[in-house]
Amino acid sequence: QVQLVESGGGLVQAGGSLRLSCAASGRTFSSYAMGWFRQAPGKEREFVAGISRSGGITTYADSVKGRFTISRDNAKNTVYLQMNSLKPEDTAVYYCAADPRLSSLRTSDNAYEYDYWGQGTQVTVSS
Repeated sequence: QVQLVESGGGLVQAGGSLRLSCAASGRTFSSYAMGWFRQAPGKEREFVAGISRSGGITTYADSVKGRFTISRDNAKNTVYLQMNSLKPEDTAVYYCAADPRLSSLRTSDNAYEYDYWGQGTQVTVSS
């Protein structure tokens, strides 16, 4: 079992930046692949970024590629999402998720593969 707590959301103007953090407790953090997802009102949850257990492999949704960066610090049991050049369409609740079953060199963009989820943090980008 692992518990995930997101932080760092807020209100920012278009073109601004935010850094989200997701702190994990419980089982060994480095044994989980991690992902960030988001859900806007009236829309389905969508993949944003994923990172492998060691952090050596990262994947991104096309909509955030070049603007967002996922990273992790296994010594601090934390995964981050640095979001730059934010757009109003990035407005959503952002969730981090953990998957204990992916092999060490994989990430996943499939929400159903993730077993554990945080409570979410709101990101609002004003135009």
